[in-house]
Amino acid sequence: MLRLTDLRLPLEHDDAALKDALLVRLGIDAEALEDFRVFRRAHDARKASQIFFVYSVDVSVKDEAAVLRRCAADAQIMPTPDMTYHPVARAKADETRRPIIIGTGPCGLFAALTLAQAGFKPILLERGKIARERAEDTWGLWRQGKLNPESNVQFGEGGAGAFSDGKLSSQVRDPRHLGRKVLEEFVHAGAPENILFVSKPHIGTFRLIKVVENLRATLCALGAEIRFGCRVDELLIDTHADGKRQVKGVRLADGGTLHGEHIVLAVGHSARDTFFMLHEKGVAMEAKPFSIGVRIEHPQSLIDQARFGRFAGHPLLGAADYKLVCKAKNGRTAYSFCMCPGGQVVAATSEPGRVVTNGMSQYSRAERNANSGMVVDVFPDRDFPDYPHPLSGVGFQRHWEGKAFEAGGYAYQAPAQLVGDFLAGRPSTRLGAVLPSYQPGIRLTDLALCLPGFVLETLRESLPVFGRQIRGYDMADALMTGVETRTSSPLRIRRDPQSLQSENTSGLYPAGEGAGYAGGILSAAMDGIKVAEALALQMTKDRSKT
Repeated sequence: MLRLTDLRLPLEHDDAALKDALLVRLGIDAEALEDFRVFRRAHDARKASQIFFVYSVDVSVKDEAAVLRRCAADAQIMPTPDMTYHPVARAKADETRRPIIIGTGPCGLFAALTLAQAGFKPILLERGKIARERAEDTWGLWRQGKLNPESNVQFGEGGAGAFSDGKLSSQVRDPRHLGRKVLEEFVHAGAPENILFVSKPHIGTFRLIKVVENLRATLCALGAEIRFGCRVDELLIDTHADGKRQVKGVRLADGGTLHGEHIVLAVGHSARDTFFMLHEKGVAMEAKPFSIGVRIEHPQSLIDQARFGRFAGHPLLGAADYKLVCKAKNGRTAYSFCMCPGGQVVAATSEPGRVVTNGMSQYSRAERNANSGMVVDVFPDRDFPDYPHPLSGVGFQRHWEGKAFEAGGYAYQAPAQLVGDFLAGRPSTRLGAVLPSYQPGIRLTDLALCLPGFVLETLRESLPVFGRQIRGYDMADALMTGVETRTSSPLRIRRDPQSLQSENTSGLYPAGEGAGYAGGILSAAMDGIKVAEALALQMTKDRSKT
Protein backbone atom coordinates (compact mmCIF):
# COMPACT_ATOMS: atom_id res chain seq x y z
CA MET A 1 0.00 0.00 0.00
CA LEU A 2 0.94 3.65 -0.37
CA ARG A 3 0.57 6.38 2.25
CA LEU A 4 -0.42 9.89 1.20
CA THR A 5 0.03 12.64 3.77
CA ASP A 6 -1.09 16.28 3.97
CA LEU A 7 -4.19 15.79 1.85
CA ARG A 8 -6.28 18.89 2.58
CA LEU A 9 -10.03 19.20 2.10
CA PRO A 10 -12.54 21.85 3.18
CA LEU A 11 -14.56 21.25 6.32
CA GLU A 12 -17.69 20.44 4.33
CA HIS A 13 -16.82 17.42 2.19
CA ASP A 14 -17.92 13.83 1.76
CA ASP A 15 -16.24 10.48 1.04
CA ALA A 16 -16.60 11.05 -2.69
CA ALA A 17 -14.59 14.26 -2.42
CA LEU A 18 -11.87 12.43 -0.49
CA LYS A 19 -11.72 9.73 -3.15
CA ASP A 20 -11.55 12.30 -5.95
CA ALA A 21 -8.71 14.10 -4.16
CA LEU A 22 -6.80 10.81 -3.93
CA LEU A 23 -7.20 10.15 -7.66
CA VAL A 24 -5.97 13.62 -8.56
CA ARG A 25 -3.01 13.43 -6.17
CA LEU A 26 -1.94 10.02 -7.55
CA GLY A 27 -2.69 10.88 -11.16
CA ILE A 28 -4.79 7.73 -11.70
CA ASP A 29 -8.34 6.93 -12.76
CA ALA A 30 -10.97 5.28 -10.60
CA GLU A 31 -10.33 1.80 -12.01
CA ALA A 32 -6.71 1.87 -10.76
CA LEU A 33 -7.78 2.59 -7.18
CA GLU A 34 -8.44 -0.70 -5.38
CA ASP A 35 -9.06 0.46 -1.81
CA PHE A 36 -8.20 3.16 0.72
CA ARG A 37 -8.54 3.82 4.42
CA VAL A 38 -7.92 6.90 6.54
CA PHE A 39 -4.81 6.56 8.70
CA ARG A 40 -4.96 10.00 10.32
CA ARG A 41 -7.44 12.89 10.28
CA ALA A 42 -6.79 16.26 11.82
CA HIS A 43 -8.15 19.74 11.36
CA ASP A 44 -6.26 22.93 10.63
CA ALA A 45 -8.03 25.77 12.44
CA ARG A 46 -5.22 28.32 12.38
CA LYS A 47 -7.61 30.53 10.41
CA ALA A 48 -11.06 30.30 11.96
CA SER A 49 -12.57 31.67 8.76
CA GLN A 50 -11.24 28.79 6.69
CA ILE A 51 -10.93 25.43 8.46
CA PHE A 52 -9.52 22.40 6.66
CA PHE A 53 -9.38 18.71 7.38
CA VAL A 54 -5.91 17.26 6.82
CA TYR A 55 -5.71 13.56 5.97
CA SER A 56 -3.12 10.83 5.83
CA VAL A 57 -4.56 7.96 3.78
CA ASP A 58 -3.34 4.43 3.03
CA VAL A 59 -4.15 3.48 -0.56
CA SER A 60 -4.06 0.22 -2.50
CA VAL A 61 -3.57 0.75 -6.25
CA LYS A 62 -2.87 -1.29 -9.35
CA ASP A 63 0.77 -1.16 -10.46
CA GLU A 64 2.04 0.48 -7.29
CA ALA A 65 5.60 0.68 -8.63
CA ALA A 66 4.48 2.73 -11.61
CA VAL A 67 2.57 5.15 -9.37
CA LEU A 68 5.63 5.57 -7.13
CA ARG A 69 7.81 6.35 -10.13
CA ARG A 70 5.34 8.88 -11.47
CA CYS A 71 4.99 10.54 -8.03
CA ALA A 72 8.70 10.41 -7.13
CA ALA A 73 8.83 14.20 -6.75
CA ASP A 74 6.04 14.15 -4.14
CA ALA A 75 7.76 13.48 -0.81
CA GLN A 76 4.37 12.94 0.84
CA ILE A 77 3.63 9.79 -1.14
CA MET A 78 5.52 6.75 0.13
CA PRO A 79 5.13 3.03 0.80
CA THR A 80 3.03 2.41 3.90
CA PRO A 81 5.34 1.41 6.75
CA ASP A 82 4.93 -1.93 8.50
CA MET A 83 3.24 -1.05 11.81
CA THR A 84 2.71 -4.64 12.95
CA TYR A 85 4.03 -5.33 16.43
CA HIS A 86 6.71 -8.04 16.51
CA PRO A 87 7.56 -9.59 19.92
CA VAL A 88 11.28 -9.55 20.76
CA ALA A 89 11.28 -12.72 22.88
CA ARG A 90 9.04 -15.62 23.84
CA ALA A 91 8.88 -17.71 26.98
CA LYS A 92 9.76 -21.38 26.87
CA ALA A 93 6.81 -23.72 27.30
CA ASP A 94 8.16 -24.88 30.68
CA GLU A 95 8.94 -21.37 32.03
CA THR A 96 8.00 -21.21 35.72
CA ARG A 97 9.53 -17.86 36.73
CA ARG A 98 6.94 -15.13 37.02
CA PRO A 99 7.85 -11.46 36.63
CA ILE A 100 6.30 -9.11 39.18
CA ILE A 101 4.68 -5.83 38.12
CA ILE A 102 3.88 -3.19 40.74
CA GLY A 103 1.01 -0.97 39.60
CA THR A 104 -1.91 -1.37 37.18
CA GLY A 105 -1.86 2.00 35.46
CA PRO A 106 -1.28 2.12 31.70
CA CYS A 107 2.41 1.34 32.12
CA GLY A 108 1.85 -1.69 34.35
CA LEU A 109 -1.05 -2.99 32.29
CA PHE A 110 0.84 -2.84 29.01
CA ALA A 111 4.00 -4.27 30.53
CA ALA A 112 1.86 -7.17 31.76
CA LEU A 113 0.05 -7.54 28.45
CA THR A 114 3.31 -7.62 26.49
CA LEU A 115 4.78 -10.25 28.78
CA ALA A 116 1.60 -12.34 28.85
CA GLN A 117 1.29 -12.29 25.07
CA ALA A 118 4.90 -13.53 24.90
CA GLY A 119 4.06 -16.52 27.08
CA PHE A 120 5.26 -15.22 30.43
CA LYS A 121 2.74 -15.16 33.28
CA PRO A 122 3.24 -11.96 35.26
CA ILE A 123 1.89 -11.22 38.72
CA LEU A 124 0.46 -7.70 39.06
CA LEU A 125 0.29 -6.05 42.47
CA GLU A 126 -2.10 -3.11 42.90
CA ARG A 127 -2.52 -1.25 46.19
CA GLY A 128 -5.95 0.06 45.15
CA LYS A 129 -9.19 -1.57 44.08
CA ILE A 130 -10.73 -2.77 40.83
CA ALA A 131 -11.98 0.02 38.59
CA ARG A 132 -15.65 0.12 39.57
CA GLU A 133 -15.03 -0.12 43.32
CA ARG A 134 -12.37 2.53 42.94
CA ALA A 135 -14.89 4.76 41.15
CA GLU A 136 -17.22 4.52 44.15
CA ASP A 137 -14.41 5.59 46.50
CA THR A 138 -13.48 8.45 44.18
CA TRP A 139 -17.07 9.67 44.10
CA GLY A 140 -17.02 9.46 47.91
CA LEU A 141 -14.42 12.22 47.93
CA TRP A 142 -16.11 14.25 45.23
CA ARG A 143 -19.61 14.05 46.69
CA GLN A 144 -19.02 13.69 50.44
CA GLY A 145 -15.47 14.85 51.09
CA LYS A 146 -14.40 11.38 52.24
CA LEU A 147 -10.91 10.33 51.14
CA ASN A 148 -9.72 6.73 50.93
CA PRO A 149 -5.89 7.02 50.77
CA GLU A 150 -5.60 3.62 49.07
CA SER A 151 -8.40 4.02 46.52
CA ASN A 152 -8.82 7.36 44.76
CA VAL A 153 -7.99 9.29 41.59
CA GLN A 154 -4.33 8.28 41.88
CA PHE A 155 -4.48 4.68 43.16
CA GLY A 156 -6.38 1.72 41.75
CA GLU A 157 -6.92 -0.22 38.54
CA GLY A 158 -6.23 1.98 35.52
CA GLY A 159 -3.96 4.43 37.34
CA ALA A 160 -4.34 8.21 37.41
CA GLY A 161 -5.27 8.27 33.72
CA ALA A 162 -8.54 6.44 34.39
CA PHE A 163 -10.01 9.65 35.83
CA SER A 164 -8.93 12.07 33.14
CA ASP A 165 -9.83 12.94 29.59
CA GLY A 166 -8.39 9.60 28.46
CA LYS A 167 -6.08 11.39 26.01
CA LEU A 168 -4.09 9.03 23.81
CA SER A 169 -1.59 11.32 22.14
CA SER A 170 2.09 11.78 22.79
CA GLN A 171 5.07 13.77 21.53
CA VAL A 172 7.65 11.02 22.12
CA ARG A 173 9.56 9.50 19.19
CA ASP A 174 8.03 6.20 18.15
CA PRO A 175 10.04 4.60 15.32
CA ARG A 176 8.67 1.12 16.14
CA HIS A 177 5.02 2.27 16.16
CA LEU A 178 4.45 1.06 19.71
CA GLY A 179 1.75 3.72 20.08
CA ARG A 180 -0.17 1.97 17.32
CA LYS A 181 -0.06 -1.28 19.27
CA VAL A 182 -1.43 0.54 22.32
CA LEU A 183 -4.31 2.03 20.34
CA GLU A 184 -5.14 -1.30 18.69
CA GLU A 185 -5.19 -3.04 22.07
CA PHE A 186 -7.51 -0.35 23.42
CA VAL A 187 -9.87 -0.83 20.46
CA HIS A 188 -9.77 -4.59 20.98
CA ALA A 189 -10.75 -3.92 24.61
CA GLY A 190 -13.76 -1.83 23.59
CA ALA A 191 -12.49 1.69 22.89
CA PRO A 192 -14.05 3.59 19.97
CA GLU A 193 -12.43 2.64 16.65
CA ASN A 194 -11.93 6.27 15.68
CA ILE A 195 -9.01 6.52 18.12
CA LEU A 196 -7.03 4.75 15.39
CA PHE A 197 -7.24 7.72 13.02
CA VAL A 198 -8.23 10.96 14.75
CA SER A 199 -5.25 13.19 15.46
CA LYS A 200 -6.05 13.72 19.14
CA PRO A 201 -7.72 10.49 20.26
CA HIS A 202 -9.43 10.24 23.61
CA ILE A 203 -11.71 7.75 25.33
CA GLY A 204 -13.19 9.58 28.32
CA THR A 205 -13.43 8.39 31.91
CA PHE A 206 -16.46 6.09 31.91
CA ARG A 207 -15.50 4.32 28.68
CA LEU A 208 -11.93 4.01 29.87
CA ILE A 209 -13.05 2.14 32.98
CA LYS A 210 -14.77 -0.48 30.82
CA VAL A 211 -11.69 -0.74 28.59
CA VAL A 212 -9.50 -1.34 31.65
CA GLU A 213 -11.86 -4.07 32.85
CA ASN A 214 -11.62 -5.79 29.46
CA LEU A 215 -7.82 -5.56 29.53
CA ARG A 216 -7.91 -7.26 32.92
CA ALA A 217 -10.00 -10.08 31.49
CA THR A 218 -7.53 -10.51 28.62
CA LEU A 219 -4.60 -10.65 31.01
CA CYS A 220 -6.25 -13.27 33.19
CA ALA A 221 -7.10 -15.36 30.11
CA LEU A 222 -3.40 -15.29 29.17
CA GLY A 223 -2.36 -16.59 32.58
CA ALA A 224 -1.53 -13.36 34.41
CA GLU A 225 -2.51 -12.97 38.05
CA ILE A 226 -3.74 -9.65 39.46
CA ARG A 227 -3.86 -8.97 43.19
CA PHE A 228 -5.77 -5.90 44.34
CA GLY A 229 -5.52 -4.27 47.77
CA CYS A 230 -1.91 -5.41 47.75
CA ARG A 231 0.46 -2.59 48.67
CA VAL A 232 4.21 -3.15 48.44
CA ASP A 233 5.91 -1.87 51.59
CA GLU A 234 9.46 -3.07 51.02
CA LEU A 235 11.73 -4.08 48.18
CA LEU A 236 13.87 -7.11 49.05
CA ILE A 237 17.46 -6.68 47.83
CA ASP A 238 20.56 -8.85 48.15
CA THR A 239 23.89 -7.08 48.19
CA HIS A 240 26.78 -9.26 47.06
CA ALA A 241 30.35 -9.13 48.33
CA ASP A 242 31.39 -7.12 45.27
CA GLY A 243 28.77 -4.47 46.05
CA LYS A 244 26.37 -5.49 43.26
CA ARG A 245 22.71 -5.44 44.23
CA GLN A 246 20.03 -7.84 43.02
CA VAL A 247 16.32 -7.51 43.68
CA LYS A 248 14.89 -10.67 45.26
CA GLY A 249 11.23 -9.85 45.81
CA VAL A 250 8.82 -7.67 47.77
CA ARG A 251 7.30 -7.53 51.22
CA LEU A 252 3.61 -6.65 51.25
CA ALA A 253 1.59 -4.52 53.65
CA ASP A 254 -0.06 -7.63 55.10
CA GLY A 255 3.37 -9.01 56.05
CA GLY A 256 3.55 -11.57 53.25
CA THR A 257 6.43 -11.81 50.82
CA LEU A 258 6.61 -12.55 47.12
CA HIS A 259 9.92 -13.68 45.65
CA GLY A 260 11.13 -12.78 42.17
CA GLU A 261 14.24 -11.43 40.47
CA HIS A 262 12.48 -9.48 37.72
CA ILE A 263 10.28 -6.62 38.94
CA VAL A 264 8.67 -3.80 36.96
CA LEU A 265 8.15 -0.67 39.05
CA ALA A 266 5.14 1.12 37.50
CA VAL A 267 3.74 2.90 40.55
CA GLY A 268 2.68 6.25 39.04
CA HIS A 269 3.66 9.78 40.01
CA SER A 270 1.84 9.87 43.36
CA ALA A 271 3.24 6.78 45.16
CA ARG A 272 5.17 8.95 47.56
CA ASP A 273 5.45 6.35 50.32
CA THR A 274 6.96 3.97 47.77
CA PHE A 275 9.46 6.64 46.69
CA PHE A 276 10.60 7.08 50.29
CA MET A 277 10.93 3.31 50.75
CA LEU A 278 13.01 3.01 47.59
CA HIS A 279 15.25 5.85 48.73
CA GLU A 280 15.77 4.13 52.08
CA LYS A 281 16.69 0.95 50.20
CA GLY A 282 19.33 2.85 48.26
CA VAL A 283 17.71 2.68 44.80
CA ALA A 284 19.32 5.33 42.59
CA MET A 285 17.08 8.36 42.02
CA GLU A 286 17.26 12.10 41.53
CA ALA A 287 14.98 15.12 41.74
CA LYS A 288 13.70 16.37 38.40
CA PRO A 289 11.71 19.37 37.15
CA PHE A 290 7.91 19.41 37.17
CA SER A 291 5.27 22.15 37.29
CA ILE A 292 2.74 23.69 39.64
CA GLY A 293 -0.26 25.95 39.12
CA VAL A 294 -4.03 25.90 38.92
CA ARG A 295 -6.96 24.62 36.88
CA ILE A 296 -8.57 27.39 34.85
CA GLU A 297 -12.19 27.20 33.62
CA HIS A 298 -13.92 29.05 30.79
CA PRO A 299 -17.25 28.55 29.05
CA GLN A 300 -16.62 25.93 26.37
CA SER A 301 -18.61 28.13 23.98
CA LEU A 302 -16.00 30.88 24.39
CA ILE A 303 -13.17 28.52 23.43
CA ASP A 304 -15.20 27.13 20.50
CA GLN A 305 -15.89 30.61 19.17
CA ALA A 306 -12.29 31.75 19.57
CA ARG A 307 -10.88 28.68 17.84
CA PHE A 308 -13.51 27.91 15.21
CA GLY A 309 -15.29 31.22 14.56
CA ARG A 310 -18.47 30.73 12.52
CA PHE A 311 -17.86 26.98 12.51
CA ALA A 312 -18.20 26.72 16.30
CA GLY A 313 -20.50 23.84 17.18
CA HIS A 314 -19.88 21.97 13.93
CA PRO A 315 -20.42 18.25 14.73
CA LEU A 316 -17.24 17.15 12.94
CA LEU A 317 -15.12 19.55 14.98
CA GLY A 318 -16.57 18.85 18.41
CA ALA A 319 -15.45 20.80 21.45
CA ALA A 320 -12.38 22.95 20.76
CA ASP A 321 -9.14 22.57 22.65
CA TYR A 322 -6.05 24.75 22.92
CA LYS A 323 -2.36 24.67 23.73
CA LEU A 324 -0.73 27.77 25.18
CA VAL A 325 2.85 28.64 26.16
CA CYS A 326 4.36 31.91 27.43
CA LYS A 327 7.96 32.60 28.40
CA ALA A 328 7.87 35.22 31.18
CA LYS A 329 10.43 37.90 31.96
CA ASN A 330 11.57 36.01 35.07
CA GLY A 331 12.74 33.09 32.92
CA ARG A 332 9.81 30.86 33.88
CA THR A 333 7.38 29.32 31.41
CA ALA A 334 3.63 29.18 31.92
CA TYR A 335 1.76 26.65 29.80
CA SER A 336 -1.55 24.86 29.50
CA PHE A 337 -1.51 21.26 30.64
CA CYS A 338 -3.95 18.38 30.15
CA MET A 339 -6.62 20.52 28.48
CA CYS A 340 -10.10 18.99 28.94
CA PRO A 341 -12.75 20.29 26.49
CA GLY A 342 -16.29 20.09 27.80
CA GLY A 343 -15.10 18.58 31.07
CA GLN A 344 -14.81 19.25 34.76
CA VAL A 345 -12.22 19.96 37.42
CA VAL A 346 -11.84 17.09 39.88
CA ALA A 347 -10.40 16.47 43.32
CA ALA A 348 -7.25 14.40 42.86
CA THR A 349 -5.56 14.19 46.23
CA SER A 350 -4.26 10.87 47.51
CA GLU A 351 -3.17 12.05 50.95
CA PRO A 352 -5.24 13.37 53.89
CA GLY A 353 -5.03 17.07 54.59
CA ARG A 354 -4.11 18.10 51.08
CA VAL A 355 -5.98 19.50 48.06
CA VAL A 356 -4.95 18.60 44.50
CA THR A 357 -6.84 19.41 41.30
CA ASN A 358 -6.95 17.64 37.95
CA GLY A 359 -9.25 17.67 34.93
CA MET A 360 -11.37 15.04 33.21
CA SER A 361 -13.88 14.71 30.38
CA GLN A 362 -16.34 12.11 29.25
CA TYR A 363 -16.16 10.84 25.68
CA SER A 364 -18.88 13.28 24.60
CA ARG A 365 -17.03 16.32 26.00
CA ALA A 366 -20.42 17.90 26.44
CA GLU A 367 -20.15 19.73 29.78
CA ARG A 368 -20.52 23.52 29.87
CA ASN A 369 -16.93 24.39 30.83
CA ALA A 370 -13.53 23.94 29.28
CA ASN A 371 -10.68 23.50 31.72
CA SER A 372 -6.95 22.98 31.67
CA GLY A 373 -4.03 23.10 33.99
CA MET A 374 -2.31 26.48 33.83
CA VAL A 375 1.07 25.69 35.33
CA VAL A 376 4.58 27.06 35.75
CA ASP A 377 7.82 25.11 35.63
CA VAL A 378 9.67 24.23 38.83
CA PHE A 379 13.43 23.57 38.93
CA PRO A 380 14.99 21.50 41.74
CA ASP A 381 18.31 23.36 41.80
CA ARG A 382 16.51 26.70 41.89
CA ASP A 383 13.45 26.13 44.04
CA PHE A 384 14.22 23.45 46.67
CA PRO A 385 16.22 24.51 49.73
CA ASP A 386 17.27 20.89 50.45
CA TYR A 387 18.34 20.09 46.88
CA PRO A 388 20.02 17.78 45.76
CA HIS A 389 18.00 15.45 47.99
CA PRO A 390 16.01 13.35 45.46
CA LEU A 391 12.75 13.70 47.39
CA SER A 392 12.90 17.50 47.55
CA GLY A 393 10.09 17.81 45.01
CA VAL A 394 7.76 15.64 47.08
CA GLY A 395 8.18 17.96 50.05
CA PHE A 396 7.58 20.98 47.82
CA GLN A 397 4.36 19.48 46.44
CA ARG A 398 3.10 18.51 49.88
CA HIS A 399 3.74 21.99 51.26
CA TRP A 400 1.57 23.74 48.67
CA GLU A 401 -1.10 21.02 48.68
CA GLY A 402 -1.37 21.53 52.44
CA LYS A 403 -1.68 25.28 51.98
CA ALA A 404 -4.48 24.68 49.48
CA PHE A 405 -6.26 22.46 52.01
CA GLU A 406 -6.05 25.28 54.56
CA ALA A 407 -7.19 27.94 52.08
CA GLY A 408 -10.09 25.75 51.03
CA GLY A 409 -11.42 25.47 54.56
CA TYR A 410 -9.98 22.12 55.74
CA ALA A 411 -12.72 20.01 54.13
CA TYR A 412 -11.27 19.14 50.68
CA GLN A 413 -12.95 22.15 49.14
CA ALA A 414 -10.55 23.85 46.75
CA PRO A 415 -9.43 27.49 46.95
CA ALA A 416 -10.55 29.47 43.90
CA GLN A 417 -10.28 32.98 42.51
CA LEU A 418 -11.66 34.82 39.51
CA VAL A 419 -9.08 35.81 36.92
CA GLY A 420 -9.99 39.51 37.23
CA ASP A 421 -9.39 39.44 40.97
CA PHE A 422 -6.22 37.40 40.56
CA LEU A 423 -4.76 39.92 38.13
CA ALA A 424 -5.74 42.76 40.48
CA GLY A 425 -4.25 41.00 43.51
CA ARG A 426 -7.45 40.92 45.55
CA PRO A 427 -9.44 37.99 47.04
CA SER A 428 -12.59 36.90 45.25
CA THR A 429 -15.86 37.19 47.15
CA ARG A 430 -18.46 36.15 44.57
CA LEU A 431 -18.70 34.10 41.39
CA GLY A 432 -19.23 35.56 37.96
CA ALA A 433 -20.49 33.95 34.76
CA VAL A 434 -18.36 30.80 35.08
CA LEU A 435 -19.80 28.27 37.49
CA PRO A 436 -17.26 25.95 39.13
CA SER A 437 -17.33 22.26 38.26
CA TYR A 438 -15.00 21.11 41.06
CA GLN A 439 -16.46 18.72 43.61
CA PRO A 440 -16.78 18.65 46.63
CA GLY A 441 -16.91 22.43 46.09
CA ILE A 442 -14.78 25.57 46.08
CA ARG A 443 -14.04 28.34 48.51
CA LEU A 444 -13.45 31.79 47.03
CA THR A 445 -10.27 33.32 48.40
CA ASP A 446 -6.85 34.58 47.30
CA LEU A 447 -4.67 32.00 45.53
CA ALA A 448 -1.61 33.82 46.85
CA LEU A 449 -2.24 31.77 50.00
CA CYS A 450 -1.36 28.52 48.27
CA LEU A 451 0.99 29.24 45.37
CA PRO A 452 4.68 30.22 45.31
CA GLY A 453 5.43 33.84 44.50
CA PHE A 454 7.16 32.98 41.23
CA VAL A 455 4.01 31.15 40.06
CA LEU A 456 1.81 34.14 40.85
CA GLU A 457 4.22 36.46 39.03
CA THR A 458 4.46 34.22 35.96
CA LEU A 459 0.72 33.64 35.65
CA ARG A 460 -0.09 37.34 36.03
CA GLU A 461 2.24 38.15 33.17
CA SER A 462 1.06 35.24 31.00
CA LEU A 463 -2.73 35.47 31.26
CA PRO A 464 -3.04 38.73 29.26
CA VAL A 465 -0.72 37.22 26.63
CA PHE A 466 -3.03 34.22 26.36
CA GLY A 467 -5.98 36.60 26.13
CA ARG A 468 -4.46 38.01 22.95
CA GLN A 469 -4.04 34.52 21.51
CA ILE A 470 -7.53 33.27 22.49
CA ARG A 471 -9.95 36.15 22.71
CA GLY A 472 -11.59 36.17 26.13
CA TYR A 473 -9.11 33.81 27.78
CA ASP A 474 -8.27 36.43 30.40
CA MET A 475 -11.91 37.33 30.95
CA ALA A 476 -12.53 38.61 34.45
CA ASP A 477 -15.06 35.88 35.29
CA ALA A 478 -12.86 32.93 34.29
CA LEU A 479 -12.23 30.78 37.35
CA MET A 480 -8.91 29.52 38.69
CA THR A 481 -8.94 26.60 41.15
CA GLY A 482 -5.87 25.48 43.10
CA VAL A 483 -3.65 23.66 43.22
CA GLU A 484 -2.38 21.57 40.29
CA THR A 485 0.80 19.81 41.47
CA ARG A 486 0.78 16.33 39.93
CA THR A 487 1.76 17.32 36.39
CA SER A 488 4.53 14.72 36.44
CA SER A 489 6.71 12.83 38.86
CA PRO A 490 9.00 15.08 40.94
CA LEU A 491 11.81 12.54 40.66
CA ARG A 492 13.46 10.13 38.26
CA ILE A 493 14.45 6.60 39.26
CA ARG A 494 17.60 6.23 37.25
CA ARG A 495 17.90 3.28 34.88
CA ASP A 496 20.46 1.98 32.42
CA PRO A 497 19.52 3.16 28.90
CA GLN A 498 20.23 -0.24 27.32
CA SER A 499 18.96 -2.82 29.84
CA LEU A 500 16.30 -0.46 31.31
CA GLN A 501 17.17 -1.88 34.74
CA SER A 502 17.81 0.30 37.77
CA GLU A 503 21.20 1.95 37.60
CA ASN A 504 22.31 0.21 40.79
CA THR A 505 19.81 -2.61 41.44
CA SER A 506 19.70 -5.48 38.97
CA GLY A 507 16.32 -6.97 38.16
CA LEU A 508 14.40 -3.77 39.01
CA TYR A 509 12.84 -2.03 36.00
CA PRO A 510 11.69 1.55 36.80
CA ALA A 511 8.99 2.43 34.29
CA GLY A 512 6.36 4.92 33.26
CA GLU A 513 5.36 8.27 34.64
CA GLY A 514 6.19 7.59 38.28
CA ALA A 515 9.78 6.71 37.46
CA GLY A 516 10.14 9.82 35.30
CA TYR A 517 10.03 8.21 31.84
CA ALA A 518 6.57 9.12 30.54
CA GLY A 519 3.97 11.87 30.61
CA GLY A 520 0.48 10.59 29.91
CA ILE A 521 -1.47 7.43 29.14
CA LEU A 522 0.03 6.68 25.73
CA SER A 523 3.69 7.33 26.55
CA ALA A 524 3.34 5.41 29.84
CA ALA A 525 1.85 2.42 28.02
CA MET A 526 4.61 2.57 25.40
CA ASP A 527 7.26 2.65 28.13
CA GLY A 528 5.58 -0.36 29.73
CA ILE A 529 6.00 -2.26 26.44
CA LYS A 530 9.67 -1.29 26.16
CA VAL A 531 10.44 -2.33 29.73
CA ALA A 532 8.56 -5.61 29.31
CA GLU A 533 10.60 -6.38 26.21
CA ALA A 534 13.85 -5.66 28.05
CA LEU A 535 12.74 -7.87 30.93
CA ALA A 536 11.70 -10.70 28.60
CA LEU A 537 15.06 -10.56 26.83
CA GLN A 538 16.89 -10.64 30.17
CA MET A 539 14.85 -13.61 31.42
CA THR A 540 15.60 -15.44 28.17
CA LYS A 541 19.30 -14.60 28.51
CA ASP A 542 19.41 -15.72 32.16
CA ARG A 543 17.79 -19.02 31.25
CA SER A 544 20.30 -19.69 28.48
CA LYS A 545 23.11 -19.47 31.05
CA THR A 546 21.64 -22.19 33.28
